[in-house]
Amino acid sequence: MGKINVAFGTQTALQLSRGALIASRTIVLRLSQKLRTRRSGSVLRNRWCPRIPLGLGVALLIQGCLLGPDFKPPPAPVADKWLEQGNKSVDFTASEYRDWWAVFNDPRLTRLIQLAYQQNLTLKTAGVRVLEARARLGIAIGEFYPQQQQLGASLTYNRIPISLPYNFITNTYWADQFGAQAAWELDIWGKLRRAIESTDGGFLASVANYDDVLVTLVGDVATAYVQIRTTERQIAIARDNITRQRTALKIARAKFQYGTVTRRDVYQAENVLGATEATIPQLNIQLAQAKNALSVLLGMPPGPLDDLLAGPSDIPTAPEQVIVGIPADLLRRRPDVRRAELQAATQSAQIGVAKADLFPTFSLVGNVGTLATDISPSNLGNVFTRGSLHYSVGPAIQWNVLNYGQITNNVRVQDAKFQELLIDYQNTVLKAQQEVEDGIATFIYSRDQAEFLQQSVGAAEGALRIALLQYREGILDFTTVLSAERNLCQAQNNLALATGSIALGLITTYRALGGGWQIREGSDFIPAETQREMAERTNWGTLLTPDLLRPDAPGLPSPQDRAPPVRPPEW
Repeated sequence: MGKINVAFGTQTALQLSRGALIASRTIVLRLSQKLRTRRSGSVLRNRWCPRIPLGLGVALLIQGCLLGPDFKPPPAPVADKWLEQGNKSVDFTASEYRDWWAVFNDPRLTRLIQLAYQQNLTLKTAGVRVLEARARLGIAIGEFYPQQQQLGASLTYNRIPISLPYNFITNTYWADQFGAQAAWELDIWGKLRRAIESTDGGFLASVANYDDVLVTLVGDVATAYVQIRTTERQIAIARDNITRQRTALKIARAKFQYGTVTRRDVYQAENVLGATEATIPQLNIQLAQAKNALSVLLGMPPGPLDDLLAGPSDIPTAPEQVIVGIPADLLRRRPDVRRAELQAATQSAQIGVAKADLFPTFSLVGNVGTLATDISPSNLGNVFTRGSLHYSVGPAIQWNVLNYGQITNNVRVQDAKFQELLIDYQNTVLKAQQEVEDGIATFIYSRDQAEFLQQSVGAAEGALRIALLQYREGILDFTTVLSAERNLCQAQNNLALATGSIALGLITTYRALGGGWQIREGSDFIPAETQREMAERTNWGTLLTPDLLRPDAPGLPSPQDRAPPVRPPEW
């Protein structure tokens, strides 16, 4: 890649050692005398070094153009209304769903969600990533100011090769120097400001990601809780049916002993009883797995949860209606939709960063320092005197001209990435609506299913009572009793699953509506104990203060929340 570098000013004092120019003691003395004459008690100056007022440089830096597109929210494919518009089980009024799980009126569920919010490790990781993104923003802000600042000092022992006989003159000497240099790339094309915009968007996207993790966590805890209660209900149903089937087995054995039936009835009764008993170990496996999953969500190792669950309980009862608002509310309320929008805004600024490389960069470069040698009549101590001071200052230009299409194609790459994220945003909006529709459908039709199954259970219970009575009286064969037992067990189990599906459908709906993240309002992203641990290990400056890490309430972050790109540096 070809580069054009043009620099104005002199850097001779730092780039060349005066001692390295000495070919002999005589030359050294003459050079030393010349330097003292040119200094004239002041500092070295170069008449070709133009003086650029600092105010003009800052004005150029701040008022320079901004390359690349200014982000605008992309069009979102949003339906005007939900498919179930008009259904009596759906309420279309607006709501924020802060504590949507309260509709179940289950204090144990509420307690579990509170513990998960305080202890879940995935959520803590998302909080630390917010802090990481905030620190990256500080790096980007610092790039806006003089990018290079260096202080240096050296003490060197030098030998000068000369053509005169060896040791005819002293050809070695000591030199010491102190110096500082700085370089400031002026943001004429907005490259640095676009980089700050991009990083600021990344920071806000990390906040939206935290909120999305929180929404997912709340939904997962509620789902695990309902699955536990549903499995407990299935186990209770299996045990009740085992009791009934054992009664039927006793009747079959008694009738066999009296010779009124064959052993086939006993075998059939034992077969059905054994199959029902075999379901309990499988249900216990499901229950153990659900409890283990809940323990991890609570940030705890798998273990007994008796204190939190307080033993088996009923499946949470869902209300008669689910409140869903309108589809357009998803753009405002779902964290993952906001995150997708912020990621697109972040990438949009990267187009401007890439385009700026097509143009020359303008920098201000300055050097200042002192230099002394032990060549007579000087000594190393003169490094602290005014006469050894030298400096250079001036603008510099760099332009990558022969880039062989690399920069142009990089702009195209960034634009393609931006377009991908725009499509991802639209896809996220579509999937959000799908998830809400799926949840509403599950809620509505599981309720209908449960009503039918409730009637089925009642009929199966009546059929089994009559079948047992008629079997005792010898009116029916045992096959009818077995069929009635199976029907009752299946109907009761299906009713338990349908009842659980009602609650799960409601949970899916409220999760898809983006409810639950509001509980973090007014709190820190990182728990206090984690902040103390990190502060003991690393100097985090002001980044751990509540003013910087506490989320702004209410509302989710959006591209409009990005601060102006020109800001003071953060230490």
